[in-house]
Amino acid sequence: MKKIEAIIKPFKLDDVKEKLTEVGIRGITISEVKGFGRQKGHTELYRGAEYVIDFIPKIKIEVVLPDEMVDDAVNIIMESAKTGRIGDGKIFVTSIDQIVRIRTGETGEEAL
Repeated sequence: MKKIEAIIKPFKLDDVKEKLTEVGIRGITISEVKGFGRQKGHTELYRGAEYVIDFIPKIKIEVVLPDEMVDDAVNIIMESAKTGRIGDGKIFVTSIDQIVRIRTGETGEEAL
C-alpha cells in the first residue's frame, strides 16, 4: 500500500476529487495548508502599502491505496491539477506499513 500526498492550487480541488472518485478511489483527506516552494510568495497592496505574502494557500490531498492503483492516481492528479504555471504543486508517494480500521479492527487493504 502507498500514501499519496499532493499539494495543489485550491481552485483545482474539485477537478482532482471528481477524477479520483471516477476511478474508484473511495477515501480522500483534504487539508487547507500554506507554504511556498520556488514560487516564494508574492506581493500585494493593502491600503496603498505593499507587503509580501510568504505563505501561499494550498490544498493538501491525502490518499492511501493499493500499489496497483498508484500510477493511475498520480497521473490523474497531475492531469487534473496542472495549469502549466508556477505553483502547480507537488506529489509525494510513500509506503504504508500498516492500516487498522478503528471501528472493526480490520487491517491491511481490507481497512481501506
